[in-house]
Amino acid sequence: MTTLIENELRQHSRILSVGHFRPDVVVTNDDVCEWIDSSDEWIRQRTGIETRRRADEQTQLIDMAEGAAREAIERAGIEPSQIGAVIVSTVTFPFVTPSAAALLADRIGATPAPAFDISAACAGYCYGVAQADALVRSGAAEYVLVVGAEKLSDIIDNHERTISFLLGDGAGAVIIGPSDTPGISKSQWGSDGSKWDAIGMTHSLLDLRDIATTAEETPEGMLVAETEAKLWPTLRQDGQTVFRWAVWEMAKVARKAVEEAGIQPSDLVAFLPHQANLRIIDQMVKELKLPDTVYVARDIRENGNTSAASIPLAMHRALEEHPELSGGLALQIGFGAGLVFGAQVVVLP
Repeated sequence: MTTLIENELRQHSRILSVGHFRPDVVVTNDDVCEWIDSSDEWIRQRTGIETRRRADEQTQLIDMAEGAAREAIERAGIEPSQIGAVIVSTVTFPFVTPSAAALLADRIGATPAPAFDISAACAGYCYGVAQADALVRSGAAEYVLVVGAEKLSDIIDNHERTISFLLGDGAGAVIIGPSDTPGISKSQWGSDGSKWDAIGMTHSLLDLRDIATTAEETPEGMLVAETEAKLWPTLRQDGQTVFRWAVWEMAKVARKAVEEAGIQPSDLVAFLPHQANLRIIDQMVKELKLPDTVYVARDIRENGNTSAASIPLAMHRALEEHPELSGGLALQIGFGAGLVFGAQVVVLP
């Protein structure tokens, strides 16, 4: 009987480097208050956000992804041709297909690496890390590029009050490769589809298509453009449902990730949660009983909620401002629309 050749299994993987792209346009709370009836004080108290970054019309999602990827590749000290897989987590690439990852692989010179997108919203980066970890350890790839990239300004209505004022644009990227020692813990990830509509779009593309088709067949066809504009899918959320779920349920997931890693909270040097809301972050710190010695990422203050990009962006800032964290253990957790979640303890690059 013929047998298959055994894969070259590797025991461990780790994050080798991190790259970032932050857009130049700074949107202040005062700017936001021109669109919604609010105040700088209310936004700071409820969310912790002071400013958020947004890309201009010329800067597309793929441009931000490329910028972050190139920095991560350079810092890892590898050639793009060595990348064995490209994973892009995003919910804002303007094409359902082909993938952003395939285009990114070509731009950076990683062709013919397999490339695919992940649609897991704010947990997407952690989902990507879970898959990259498995690919490296199985021997399917030596190095994997994981990118979280979002241009959320493309899919928001600035006058919408539940979520639009929270959101920013940006991209973060990591290279994951082989390691002699454990660098990424067992992933704690999952979903709760019973809350599928807690965060989502105001309309589906099918709604827009049906309305446009009907309008074209009537004397009111001239109203098609106006109707489409009103029905263009934008984000909204049930803030209270999301807040309660994030604070109480995600603290349990984070705690389990620490336990499964075989460490104590005091062993951590950093906590890198999804930058959804500063009140959520602070409450999770209390629930986890993190000591004051643990650096807590609060990148949301200057950059807002950047969905899949938020954790790698927060990691990049943490290491830029506190290089002494390098080599230490960090707990990262993402959670968002789906509802979906993912968490790991990682060794910081």
